[in-house]
Amino acid sequence: MALEKEKIIIPLDVPTEKEALDLVSQLKEHVGLFKVGLELISSVGIDIVRKISKMGANVFLDGKFHDIPNTVEGASRGVTRLGVKMFNVHAMGGLKMMEAAAKAAREESHSLGRNRPLVLGVTVLTSIDQKTMNEDLRVEGIVESQVVHLARLAEKAGLDGVVASPKEITAIHEAMPNMLIITPGVRPAWAELQDQKRVLTPGEAVSRGASYIVIGRPITKPPPQIGTPAEAAKRIAEEMRVALATGRE
Repeated sequence: MALEKEKIIIPLDVPTEKEALDLVSQLKEHVGLFKVGLELISSVGIDIVRKISKMGANVFLDGKFHDIPNTVEGASRGVTRLGVKMFNVHAMGGLKMMEAAAKAAREESHSLGRNRPLVLGVTVLTSIDQKTMNEDLRVEGIVESQVVHLARLAEKAGLDGVVASPKEITAIHEAMPNMLIITPGVRPAWAELQDQKRVLTPGEAVSRGASYIVIGRPITKPPPQIGTPAEAAKRIAEEMRVALATGRE
């Protein structure tokens, strides 16, 4: 199940360094990457990325940069120096901002003589449903159309992929076959939906073409009947393996 486990990204949405590193220790042999986001960075600082990397694990820096192009370019250079596997920016920041992020990652990695991190564009957050997008944000149209529009913009800017709900995987693939798709909003059938609105199971997500799935609490805090986090990760990898094998038949 080596291929399937590499597609699993674990969000380290915990407030302490000990909790984060304990999860990395438990799961680094069973998943592909660990997502370091705003909660952990705000609590313990950016050096946590270096500590995770020293443990032999890959990091997805989930900073969701959204600022003027010059600021995002500088932040992207800094993240590239950290040696992360991937990081993201908000596609709503616009074409020039995304171009600046891609340029910074490319140039900085070249100057350091190391592999370039993947740069991803966040489309529409999975917590945002149709009503929220139209009424609260005053963005017209349907969610899927907005996601595809932002994905096209990310591709034009030279980004490697996008972060999008699994519900939009098919539409993105049809429009941009070569874009990587990282999908939060993935929940196995045995887990609660919690605050995600647009969800699929891991098997459904990879069957539709997800490049990576972000899945947190069902693995980090699995139901008692599932067992340990490592056992939950193995179970999800197996579900993905079966789904991919079935799709190839």
